[in-house]
Amino acid sequence: MALTGIEIYKKLPRTNCKECGFPTCLAFAMNLAAGKTELDLCPYVSEDAKANLQDAAAPPVRVVTIGTGDRSIKIGGETVMFRHEKTFVNKPAFAVLIDDRMDEGEVDGRLDKLEQFQYERVGLTFGPELVAIKETRGDPSRFEHLINKAKERNHYGLILMSTSPEILSAGLRICADSRPLLYAVTKENLDEVAGLARENSCPVAVRTESLDELSELTSKLIQLGMKEIVLDPGSRGIRKALEDQIIIRRAAVLNKYKHLGFPTITFPCEMTDDPMKEALIASIFIAKYAGIIVLSDLEGHSLFPLLLERLNIYTDPQRPMATPEGIYEIGGPDDNSPVLITSNFSLTYFIVSGEIETSRVPCYLLIKDTEGLSVMTAWAAGKFVAEEVAPFIKKCGIGEKVTHRKLIIPGYAAQISGELEEELPDWQIQIGPREASHLPAYLKMWKP
Repeated sequence: MALTGIEIYKKLPRTNCKECGFPTCLAFAMNLAAGKTELDLCPYVSEDAKANLQDAAAPPVRVVTIGTGDRSIKIGGETVMFRHEKTFVNKPAFAVLIDDRMDEGEVDGRLDKLEQFQYERVGLTFGPELVAIKETRGDPSRFEHLINKAKERNHYGLILMSTSPEILSAGLRICADSRPLLYAVTKENLDEVAGLARENSCPVAVRTESLDELSELTSKLIQLGMKEIVLDPGSRGIRKALEDQIIIRRAAVLNKYKHLGFPTITFPCEMTDDPMKEALIASIFIAKYAGIIVLSDLEGHSLFPLLLERLNIYTDPQRPMATPEGIYEIGGPDDNSPVLITSNFSLTYFIVSGEIETSRVPCYLLIKDTEGLSVMTAWAAGKFVAEEVAPFIKKCGIGEKVTHRKLIIPGYAAQISGELEEELPDWQIQIGPREASHLPAYLKMWKP
């Protein structure tokens, strides 16, 4: 049975050293109990406590890390079946497949697309994260050549795909420091590939033809001391693959079955030759419940919707994305420029700021902390009302930046205008449009 945060706290050193990244040992214990961090982050936990806590504190789906440094990818760590129960933790990673039968132009094209298809949205940069290099020719030199090419783009993680221990060993000689995922252990090569993974401190994937065989092999890997394992039940039909994903997650989360308590890897690229159908299959596995999704190629019109789906599902619904409170200068404003105010919900900020940029009217955009709520929701919650907005206007320093005293509030907050004028007698409150798309036309009529 999983331990509570208090039970874990009693077994910690309780030094409040903050070296784990949390302000107190109690905060660390609570996050450990919720499966949101790892026991290894505590530098002072005793060996006895570690032995008692390691399994109890681990999330039902263990965390696997691919790569090193700031661009390492974490998958797994999940604790629930459905996002609304709590939240999903680590988003699935997208990988592009490179086969050793491809010519140099095709290989370079796919690697170039990794750079090309990096998008910015609501203050985040996101795109595919992994390169899956597949050996089919039995040629170690060709495999090494492709790894070297991919390694030049050193901020992308690697998946080395071969069932040959000799080929994987050749690849590891040049990229072990990148901590690639070794794909795959089978019943024929288990000891050899597991040995390579242990020697090089790399995670390993297991491929079988059934869930029973998958459980058997992961049991053997666990006995060999392997903790970072990725599962592939081998199913390549859409229905069977989806069923396997659900069974694996249910076994881990609901039944606490440790032999299937690991993230999975899926291959939409092997389920169809139709690129659009492949994107559809990938969208299924974003929701249920892949840790890695390997695509045959990257195309913007299909990849971008998948990235947005992943962003939506893996954004914590209990913690809205928020923009820091403050004054944002857009387009180089001066002391006669318009002053607008809105909430700090990230999507609101980026939509409003984008429309201001489109208008080409330099502006000051004031962002009021509403705990990540949109304007209407924040108003209903009492966080975007005159009593909250007026003190912010007085303290933020906008009065020192402009000579006029005109403040444009969102049309959806028109009801606070009267009270706001009472709180800010020196300011003239102007009601802006209800929709951000109408801001460019509205701002072109601005007069200080």
